[in-house]
Amino acid sequence: MNIVDLFQQGGPVMLVLLAMSVLAVTIILLKLFQFFRSGLRRLSFVEPTLAALRENNHNQALTALQQQRSPVAQVMACAIRCGADPTLSAKDVEAEVSRVGSAHIRNLESWLRGLSSIAHLSPLLGLLGTVTGMIAAFMSLEAAGSRVDPSILSGGIWEALLTTAFGLTVAIPAMAAFYYLEGEVDRVRASMKDVSIRVLRHFGKTPTHISTRDDDKIEDETHGI
Repeated sequence: MNIVDLFQQGGPVMLVLLAMSVLAVTIILLKLFQFFRSGLRRLSFVEPTLAALRENNHNQALTALQQQRSPVAQVMACAIRCGADPTLSAKDVEAEVSRVGSAHIRNLESWLRGLSSIAHLSPLLGLLGTVTGMIAAFMSLEAAGSRVDPSILSGGIWEALLTTAFGLTVAIPAMAAFYYLEGEVDRVRASMKDVSIRVLRHFGKTPTHISTRDDDKIEDETHGI
């Protein structure tokens, strides 16, 4: 039995799961490309920039940061520009750095909610296919009356088993990828907060709280499952 036969045997739910699997793979590949292109793990510029600040070479520090694509570098540059501005209070600086950091975090979190939804909905769709398959099997059994033939149940059982298996096959990699990508975003968020505090401390504008966490941050939805 080839792949086409399996999807035909699994019923319409299999086609929905196939579409969701394609969407999940697309999101994962796009996010991995985005994270790699942004250089999220390349933070070697932090210490040289801080060293330049300690020597009061602000322009040199900003020039070095402008060559980086990392969102951490962008937040660090914002902290330097705001911290060096004597017209801005510590509260104003904190608000601006938080705003810039939140914008970068929102960009990194884009489509992660969709990936999380796929990971949670796929097993439910598989369960729906299981229920509809068993309903079809018992309807066939009822229609057969006293002429019970095991082959009558085969179609419904096939649909039940295939949709359950395929739903889990889609959900497990999607959930694993979601947690990995979310972990990368959390690591960047922590790095932003760390470098912001270190930069603003240099200017004597140490913030009471630097936040890059928006109210609509992706939440772990597994508690209710």
